[in-house]
Amino acid sequence: MAAPAGEQIHRAVQWLPPFPAQDYYGKELQRSEDLKTNACVTPAVCRVPKAARAALERIHEEVVARYYGCGLVLPERLESCCVLDLGSGSGRDCYLLSQLVGEKGHVTGIDMTAGQVEVAKKHIAYHMDKFGYRKPNVDFIQGYMEKLGDVGLADESYDIVISNCVINLSPDKRAVLREAYRVLKPGGEMYFSDVYASQRLSEAARAHRVLWGECLAGALCWRELYGIAQEVGFSPPRLVAASPIAIGHEELQSIVGDCRFVSATFRLFKVPAGGRAGPGRAVYNGGIAEHERELAFDANFTFKEGEAVDVDADTAAILRSSRFAEDFSIQASGVGADANAALPGCCRGRVKVLLCPQERICDPFQLLERPGAPAPACGPHGCC
Repeated sequence: MAAPAGEQIHRAVQWLPPFPAQDYYGKELQRSEDLKTNACVTPAVCRVPKAARAALERIHEEVVARYYGCGLVLPERLESCCVLDLGSGSGRDCYLLSQLVGEKGHVTGIDMTAGQVEVAKKHIAYHMDKFGYRKPNVDFIQGYMEKLGDVGLADESYDIVISNCVINLSPDKRAVLREAYRVLKPGGEMYFSDVYASQRLSEAARAHRVLWGECLAGALCWRELYGIAQEVGFSPPRLVAASPIAIGHEELQSIVGDCRFVSATFRLFKVPAGGRAGPGRAVYNGGIAEHERELAFDANFTFKEGEAVDVDADTAAILRSSRFAEDFSIQASGVGADANAALPGCCRGRVKVLLCPQERICDPFQLLERPGAPAPACGPHGCC
């Protein structure tokens, strides 16, 4: 008899890496140029907001050189937020976010690799002086993202949790999402980029040392994310962006066969209990920095200032309960279907994509088929 769906997901995400990942990132890799594929670097096609471009220029060159990531994790409306970065590495994203949350906000980075945490810590004073801050608004912790409680991170203590291409390195993806959910405040968000596979990888691929270190062997089949998120308690994942990954290495390509990979950004929300009250009609009030006239919330919803948009119950609940509540006027509406009334299992595979309306794009590979979708990045040196 087939195992229940939850058990299938559990088995799928309990892959054990063939070596400690911190060895690859702490010893074998010294700079992003040492990578053999482009999976662990931000594609050159990414769009960097104006404020972020200026902020990146103020980050120490050693921090940038030791950066590995597969996306740009910059959610909107960061002012005064408390942010946790899972797998913060050399601290590039933390120092970027430090400038965007401002002195009243705070950023914590956690990483399992002692060498990376050391690099991040030693440049705190440099960056606080560069940013003109009177006291540090960043700190770095060595620890495991599956066990945030072990390093003292309390329940409901963060507004946003981000992650940039590291969950694939975890042997227990469920524990990562469970811990992220625990430390988020009600209405909080997990906004993260990672590598996803088009299908289950072979045992040979999963056991390959370089494929693990290059963020490919541990990649979830994208469908599995939906089941894990639902089980942990998050709202249905919202696909934001996707970029194709070109391996560009003959030996590694032969091992993965016809499996394709994509770098995808998702956002998950911790909607408070009782916060879901049916579909609605949302009007964006405008005013979010660099999104004053239009807010592309995800791949399926773009809100223009002053324009009414019919939204499903999940979207309405997120907008009402999250940090975006002041930016939207929402009225109850009988127009539009409840997201959960859509036929479940809209995507094929052993693990069904639950709570995903049929008309929405949930599959990052499908998103790549949209006109104007990005081409594969040029290689491992294509960082922003």
